[in-house]
Amino acid sequence: MTPFFKLSLCFIFLIIISTSCSARKKDLKGTVKSDLENSKNKSSKEIKTGADNYENYLPLLKNKKIGIVTNQTGILSNKTHLVDFILEKNIAIQKIFAPEHGFRGTADAGEHIVDGKDSKTELPIISLYGDNKKPKSEQLADIDIMIFDLQDVGARFYTYISSLHYIMEACAENNIPLLVLDRPNPNGSIVDGPILEKAFTSFVGMHPIPLLHGMTIGEYAKMVNGEKWLKSGVQCKLTVIPCINYNRKMNYSLPVKPSPNLPNDQAVNLYASLCLFEGTNVSVGRGTEKQFQIYGSPYLPKSGFSFIPKPNFGAQNPIYNGIECYGEDLSTHPKVNRLELKWLIKAYQTTTDKSKFFNPFFTKLAGTKKLQQQIENGTPEEEIRESWKKGLIEFKKMRTKYLIY
Repeated sequence: MTPFFKLSLCFIFLIIISTSCSARKKDLKGTVKSDLENSKNKSSKEIKTGADNYENYLPLLKNKKIGIVTNQTGILSNKTHLVDFILEKNIAIQKIFAPEHGFRGTADAGEHIVDGKDSKTELPIISLYGDNKKPKSEQLADIDIMIFDLQDVGARFYTYISSLHYIMEACAENNIPLLVLDRPNPNGSIVDGPILEKAFTSFVGMHPIPLLHGMTIGEYAKMVNGEKWLKSGVQCKLTVIPCINYNRKMNYSLPVKPSPNLPNDQAVNLYASLCLFEGTNVSVGRGTEKQFQIYGSPYLPKSGFSFIPKPNFGAQNPIYNGIECYGEDLSTHPKVNRLELKWLIKAYQTTTDKSKFFNPFFTKLAGTKKLQQQIENGTPEEEIRESWKKGLIEFKKMRTKYLIY
């Protein structure tokens, strides 16, 4: 083979390789483009929370000193925490305000939380639970604008909406604008239960709403403002950053536990129905791995299902610690679409000593004395529901003024 022939073959080979690579690059480019388009099409249909709708709130934070009310639920879709995300944008966060369960969401229900400092960012943390439910003026002195981002579950006695009330009130009194970054309500299609009566107002029930209100926390903020439920009828400068691609009929699975004892979607769905047991001598599974998915007590009939509560991450000293409880396992129960009373009624009817079944906390949770009286009197469940009807109709009519989705 002559040198000229060898050179010719090499040249031809290089042309073939070059053509092949060019074709591959073109195909690869087309594939990437197609994948990106598919990704965009897919993401356009996925729910974006208010936190992910940052194009609409970052401009409002520019050159401002920020306070943030949030906890472990305040994350973006990429799992970045809102606090970290805002700091990355060189926006000056002054302090974090933490609700029940604390900033990292690890405290027991009702556990006293002290002020402190976030170990990651070294930002000061102000507790909004215990004696300081409402921020003091001096705690807000260096704040230009407040952000509220907490994942609610749609139940009146879930205290994040109570913290919202006090934040709104403090912002109104101190002339501080409030941004609420909205999040879907996993029980957003359910409006049910007795309306809270004013005489039973407490931190587990602050407004005349049903036990399940069927609103996002942004919609709820609009209602609190619009109905002038804040002290002396004050109203705060409220801006709600809405979710995108969301409607309340959608199933929404929470990306993170909203609190230590709501470990999964089943617990979140059953929470409102089973939480009424917290006003009785029946355990809702605190101290087990199935919190708010089971119920039982030593005073219910022995059955095929029992459990023994023990201290764990969500309950350092659970009711009936180390004592066998008998009841029901609802961890595989079909999703409920209303406030279920059947388990509460059954437990009352079968407990060994009815005089010890209810405790004073029950009326605070129920928001009325009537429910306990109805159960004690043996009122049928559907008749109890009928007694809620007028109040629910009036609430739904008022609620329509504030709905976003």
